[in-house]
Amino acid sequence: MKALFISDLHLGEEHPETLAAFDALIDGPARGVDTLYILGDLFEYWAGDDDDTALARHVATRLRALADEDGVAIWFLAGNRDFLIGEDYAARAGLRLLAEPSEIDLDGQCVLLSHGDTLCTDDVAYQQYRAMVRDPAWQRDFLARPLAERRAIVDDLRAKSAESKQSKSMQIMDVNVSAVETLLRAHGHPTLIHGHTHRPARHVHHVDGRECVRWVLPDWHDDAPYLLWDGAHGFVTGRIRPA
Repeated sequence: MKALFISDLHLGEEHPETLAAFDALIDGPARGVDTLYILGDLFEYWAGDDDDTALARHVATRLRALADEDGVAIWFLAGNRDFLIGEDYAARAGLRLLAEPSEIDLDGQCVLLSHGDTLCTDDVAYQQYRAMVRDPAWQRDFLARPLAERRAIVDDLRAKSAESKQSKSMQIMDVNVSAVETLLRAHGHPTLIHGHTHRPARHVHHVDGRECVRWVLPDWHDDAPYLLWDGAHGFVTGRIRPA
């Protein structure tokens, strides 16, 4: 089988070049795989499934066609920017929703998928924020507000997030190695794939005498980076640039 892994596209109206890269991926490598896994932050922000922007419609149309016409199974695991994507938008876009984290099987190999933000345990302030916004009661209250108010709240949260990053070291915002190894141990020492940190690399962890590989996916700018599982060659990285 062939599986494609992407994350951290951060699609937004202010970055048409990233949308062009997304379209190039859909028209290219994504059409030749069995499964596409989107590991969070597909969008720069998400105020609710009723925020029916032209961008959201375009992405849904492209993904739905990939699922329906090309037979690609598309799985989505929420990120810290688009965790409010729900069943309604998933149905429109042909997405199947994954829990955080999720185990999958790749030709007999156990692989664990995560967005990656839960592993950044040194960033205590962010983990407190994450616990708040992932609480079902908070989400029900937020989604019950008028769309214009939700957009304003999201803009405020984005501004505060950008400001807080200025005072944080890269080490604090990266994964905690102990948290990674605890997760690997809890899931039987699988291969781990995640995004979030924007620090793409292939890491090897030695846990309980076992060698575990951790792939960190790149974020997107004006090209489309991806990780491909090809049963014949294992994991390979690639990227395409739109014409």
